Amino acid sequence: MKKIFSLLLVAVMLLGLAACGGTDNTKEATVGETLLADFQENAEAAPQEIADALLQNEMIEFMGATMAVEPGFLVGFDNAEITGFEEGVMFAPAIGTIPFVGYIFTLGEDADVDAFKQMLQDNANLRWNICTAAEEMIVESEGNTVFFLMCPTTFEQPEEGADGGMALN
Repeated sequence: MKKIFSLLLVAVMLLGLAACGGTDNTKEATVGETLLADFQENAEAAPQEIADALLQNEMIEFMGATMAVEPGFLVGFDNAEITGFEEGVMFAPAIGTIPFVGYIFTLGEDADVDAFKQMLQDNANLRWNICTAAEEMIVESEGNTVFFLMCPTTFEQPEEGADGGMALN
């Protein structure tokens, strides 16, 4: 009787393992991770071309706009002037309530890229937008081209009563 019970228990455990083995543990890339990959593929292009390409990603669910920027006070940063770049382009939604703002900066040949990236991180404010807050910040570079982005992790709307998606505070 004990042998039959043991065999039955082993069979149930094997079925349980087989059922659990079919789960998919792959993590879907966030908005920032997806756009960073796009940046890395296009990093050799001019900043305006990179920004335009990023806004064409199928993940972007808003009408985007780009704008050349000069050193000084930029959207998304506290009361600090962002300087030290030769060319900059901002890319963002045409409607300002989405917590999303990005920049492509080109630095000079002798520029300290790591120091510039640290300045961006130190002065960025995930709550720059009055009613919303970005969930992730990404600051990366390829050569002397710097990618900066603050955005939600996803544009999917949460189910009623669920957390996640864009934070509306």
